[in-house]
Order: sequence, then structure tokens, then C-alpha cells
Amino acid sequence: MPRPSRLGATVVALRWPITLAWIAAAVFATAFLPSIEESQSGALGDLVPNDAEAIDAELRASELFGFPVLSRAIVVQRDADGLSRGAQLATATRAVAINRDAVPRLERVGGALPLVNSFSIPPFTRETGTTALSYLLYPSDVGARDRVVLAERLAAIAERRQPGSFTGVTGAIPAREAQSRIISDRLPLVELGTVLLVLLAVGLHYRAVLAPLVTLTAIAVSYLITIRVVAWIGERAGIAVPSEVQPVVVVLLFGILTDYAIFYLSRFRLRLAEGDPPRAAAQRSIGELSATIVAAGVTVAAAGAALVVADLGFFQAFGPGLALAVLLALCVAVTLIPALLAILGDRVYWPKRPGRDVPAAEGAEEMPEPARRRPVRARALRWATRRPALTAAACAVLLLAGASGLLRLDVGQTLIRGLPRDDAAHAAYVQASRGFTAGVLSPTMVLVGAPGVVRRRAALRKLQAAIEDVPGVALVAGPAQQRLGVELGAVFSTSQDAVRYLVVFDADPLGASGIAALRRLRAALPAMAASAGLPDVRVSLAGDTALAEETVRLTADDLARVAPVVVVAVFLVLVAFLRALVAPLYLVASSVLALAASIGLTVYVFEDLAGYGELTYYVPFVASVLLVSLGSDYNVFLTGRIWQEAERRPLREAVAVGGARAASAITVAGIVLAASFALLALVPVRAFRELAFAMACGLVIDAFLVRTLLVPSVIALVGPVGGWPGRRLRWPAPAQPTAPAPTGPRAPVPRAARALIGLVAVGLALRGRRP
Repeated sequence: MPRPSRLGATVVALRWPITLAWIAAAVFATAFLPSIEESQSGALGDLVPNDAEAIDAELRASELFGFPVLSRAIVVQRDADGLSRGAQLATATRAVAINRDAVPRLERVGGALPLVNSFSIPPFTRETGTTALSYLLYPSDVGARDRVVLAERLAAIAERRQPGSFTGVTGAIPAREAQSRIISDRLPLVELGTVLLVLLAVGLHYRAVLAPLVTLTAIAVSYLITIRVVAWIGERAGIAVPSEVQPVVVVLLFGILTDYAIFYLSRFRLRLAEGDPPRAAAQRSIGELSATIVAAGVTVAAAGAALVVADLGFFQAFGPGLALAVLLALCVAVTLIPALLAILGDRVYWPKRPGRDVPAAEGAEEMPEPARRRPVRARALRWATRRPALTAAACAVLLLAGASGLLRLDVGQTLIRGLPRDDAAHAAYVQASRGFTAGVLSPTMVLVGAPGVVRRRAALRKLQAAIEDVPGVALVAGPAQQRLGVELGAVFSTSQDAVRYLVVFDADPLGASGIAALRRLRAALPAMAASAGLPDVRVSLAGDTALAEETVRLTADDLARVAPVVVVAVFLVLVAFLRALVAPLYLVASSVLALAASIGLTVYVFEDLAGYGELTYYVPFVASVLLVSLGSDYNVFLTGRIWQEAERRPLREAVAVGGARAASAITVAGIVLAASFALLALVPVRAFRELAFAMACGLVIDAFLVRTLLVPSVIALVGPVGGWPGRRLRWPAPAQPTAPAPTGPRAPVPRAARALIGLVAVGLALRGRRP
């Protein structure tokens, strides 16, 4: 990019074309590019791996047996006082009719499997005669929304059989549709909340009317372009961008653009207060801040781009989407905001007038604090620089105490249980879990394949008995139920080469407990098959629990692969900006430590205090990438200011002065960004509330502990070594002995007198050499 001075001159000269071009781009994107909802192509988006072993096993089973047995849309009917005999019988009768395409308006349903808790089989059943389930199966050409509509039609028919009973629809597909609908419904509220936040924060900070409107204009343009371009790229790349991305992009754009706008507005006001004309003030502001803002934005974008090395489509879509959003916001920040400032001039701060009724010292956070009243942050910085070892150690202890929660971290898929309690899919899940064990909502299929394996009935029954003994298994349906010789195609393939079992766990099939039970089963299956006399069979697992387990495992693998890339990317940006190798090391380490503390505290709050027992699997991953990058974003502003001060004063003094002068802007920016992410809690989905807390907690820790105390103390403790191999930093010069001050003016000594004194000195020296 051009040098800042040239960039400033170009932006100011083209201020009107730049403004109109950005507005036209936003209009074009809104009119002609798809939204995220329009670009989605899969029922589960890309929240699961496309090449998952569980999906492959499910497809192979459908080919071998001719029809599936796994359902992701279930009709639940329950009456705590008991379903009538007629209602229980009707469940089976309707399933038979659906399988024969004999139910009007349900012809597109491929099949139905009925289940009633008519008998007590603990722990599989929790009640008797109260609950009936209808598992619905669909052809692949029936979309997610149509599947939910068809299930709701069947639910309406079932409710007419026993009025007053609970009737609802649940499963992965209805839950996914419900979550997308909730996000879509609450997104305007999140947007309104962020708009009000920006108006309040920027308006009160500058006590101006137009300053927040300039910020909101930049945010609106960036958001309208970004959200559509991300969806368009995802559509072209064949990746269904999950609806979860949109609220995160909203608060991220609002937060970082508000941060950048605050820095530009403050510097522009300072230049106006010093007497610069508006255009010159805008040009100088670009020249002075563009390098810092570009470095900060590139840091966040680089961390997001690192997600391309992930395997999960969710992260593959989220990472480039995040990077693109930040880069577009960066372009808007360094062009549109200064262009608007050049157009509006000092009117942007109305009713105040910089240069007339706003003194220069009030115009920017960078100005020194008056010596007579030093705020808390300045006193804290002084303490950190005078006792750096003690301050750094105390901060590290506090952060490590918060990070201890990571030792208790459990993750799961909270798709259904994470919905609001009054949501229909969640309510149906709760009702089904009262009549049956929760695992009944998503059984796991164990597919056993080998040539002629169907004929080895005794060994197959022995394997079933071994599966039933695995801890966490509530019920197994399979060859043991075929003793009377009735050949059901659901169990034995017609080719005689495959057998399938249905395993029901005694816990939530998508939660951490269900995933743990599946891992135990997966680990034990090879030995159990060999012990049962089936050493040569191929065993595969399919179902939502298997998908969730594989997704969680791949997420952990992605984190192990992505984390080093993110750290290296952030490190390289800091090296380029600071022109040093040592300082970026401890700056990145401080961001990682703050991240660990925020995730640990999130574990304590949600797993222990709220009693959830687990976090949504992608929350720690997303929070890790965002917090490391955003923490390094603030590192750029803080260390850049300290480095500037270190060019003309000793390092420890530069830390105290530079840190104090940058602290106000960083504090305001941190509060705005933390509040922006906290607004994600307005979406009543558990994953968003977990992410909102983790991000807000991490940003507050970063702004008030890490950047205020830890980083300044470490900079002071490490000293000029932090700037190696450069020499921009220096220790205080050693004090030089000074001669006593003369008591009065000294008269010049004449040349003749100096010669006489010299002769006398020589004579005395010769006299002293005589024996």
C-alpha cells in the first residue's frame, strides 16, 4: 500500500468519490449478492465434517439394506397420565400406512419406525405406557424445511387421536431449523443493540452528535458488503456458511470499526484543536495512524485466515469469512472514515468546536495527564514500571488461577439442549427423555460387514450381548431379536454380507456423556468382535452421536493444527510492525495467557455454576482465534505508543508515559468491543451465550489486566532487550559526576598569566626531581 502521507493526500483529494463508491458497493452487494440464509445448502450446514466416517457408514448401510434406520426428525407424543391403548396402536398403524404411502399429504415421507414404551425395560424406559415416538425417514431430495413441515403434519394427526397430550417434533433437523430461525429473528435485536451501543459510547466519549453517525455509516457500509460477499464466496466454494457466523461478524465489525473510528476521531480532533484546516487535519491523521491501524487489522485478519488449514467446513467458512470481514473493515476504516471527516470538518464534533472551545489537551487521549490529578490507570502503570517483577508475577498468578478451569473442560454438541426451553424441538426432547432414556432420540448404528456374516448368528448374538455390557449402553436391538426366524431387513442385509445393530445410550446422545459412551464402545468393539468369533469383520459406527464424537475430535485436531499457525501469523505481524523479535514473543504469550484465563472462567461459570456440564464444542475454538488476534490488536496500539515514547526517553519512563497516554483509547475500545460481544447473549441459544461470556470476559481481562499491568510490567522487566535486534529501546543513561557550581562569574585569564603559571609549574616539578 502507498506510504501513509501519500495515502492521506489521495483520500482527502478523492473524499467525495470514495464516499459515493463505498455506498454504491453496499447497495450493489445488497441487491445482487446472496444472503447467508440463501447460500446455505445443507441441513446441518458445515457443522459436521463432510468426509466423516459416520456419514460414510450411514451411506453404505443405506445401499446394503435398501433403506435407512437412522432418523433426524422424530414425532413425540406423551401423556403423563398414560396414552390410551388406541393412541398407542395408532402410532404403529400410522407408521405402516406411511410405509405404504397411504397417508394423504405425507407421501414424500420415505418411511416411519414406531416405538412405544408399553413395557418397562430399565434403563431404556423411564415410564410405562406414556410416550410414543415416530422416527421419520426421508428421500435425499426432501429438503430440511420440508422434512420439518411433514413431521409437523404427522404430529397434528397424532394429536387428534388423544387431545390434551403433548405432541411435538424434535431431532437434529428440526433443532437446526429452529436455531437458524431464532438467529434470524434475534439478529435485528443484536444489530439494534450494537447501534445503540455505538451511539452511546462514541456520543458520550466525544459529546457530539455527528461523530457516532460517521462511525455507524462506516459500520453499515462494511457490514452490508461483507456479509453478502462472505455468503457469495461460500456459495461459489461449495461451503454452506453456517448461520452462526452472521451474529459473530456483526458484533466483530461493530466492535473493531468503532475502535478504529475512535482513534481517527481523537487524532483528527487534536489536529483541529492545534489549528489545522479540516483537510490537512484529515491528511495528517491518516499519515500518523494508518500504519498502526493497518497492522492491527492485518493481525486479526491473519489469525482468521489461518483457519483455512482446518478440516471442518464450519471453520473453513468462518476463518476466511472473518479475515475478509476484517480486511474490508480495514479498507473502510482507512478510506471512508477519513473521507467523511475531511467532508464534515469540525462539524463532526458539534456542538463543540475544536480549536475554539475544546483545548488541545482535551482533544486526544494521547495527551499527558495533568500532574495534579493522575487517574487510577496512570498510578497502576507507575506501580507496574517501578515493581515490574512483582506486578508480572501477581498478574500471572491471577490469570493461571482462571486458566485452571481448562482442566475441567468437557465439550459436546448442544444443538437440541442449547435451544430455549420454550422452543418446540427442545420441549419435545424433554418429553421424550421423560418416557425413555435421552439416548432414544438418536440411536447409534453399529454396522458389521464381512462376506457371509449373516450366517454366523451365534457369534452375532454374542457380540450383541457384549455391546449391552459396555458402560453407558441402555439397550441394543439386533440379531438377538431375530430368534424366531423372522428375517427383518432392518437387521440383516439381503446380500448376507452385513448386519446392523441399533445402540441406545443412557445419556444425551449429543452431549459429553453420550460421546464418552460412544468412545468406550468404539475402543472395545475390535476386541469384543474377536472374542465373539468375528475377528475378520469390518465394524463401523453411524448416527448423530458418532457424528458428534467425530466432530469434537476433529475440532480438537483442528485446534492443535490451527493454533500454531495463528500464533505464528500474529507473531510475524508484530515483528514487522515493531521491527523486533523478542517483544512479539512476550506479547503473544500474554494474549495466550489471557485467553486461557477467559476459557477457564467460562468453564467454571457454565459447567459448574449453571450446571450445564459441558461447553458447545466450537465455542473454545472460535473464542481462541478471536481473543488471540484481538488481544494482539491492542498490543499493536499499546506497544506502538510506548515505542514512540522510547525514542526520546528512557524505556521505563516511556512505558509509564506512553502507556498512560494510550490507556484511555484502549480502555474505551476494549469496553466497546467487550460490550459488542456481550450482545451475542441476546440470541437465546446456549452456544451464543457461552461465546458472549468467553469473549466479553477475555476482552475485559485484556483491557484492564493484561494491557494495563502485565504487558507494561513485562516490557519494563525485559528492558531494551525486547527491541532486539533493533536499538530503539534504551536504559537510562548513567548519571555523570558534576563539578560544584561556581559561586560567581569567572573572569577570563590573560594569556601572559597562563604562561607564567605554566613556567612556575614546570619549575616546581624539576625541583621535586632533585635528590
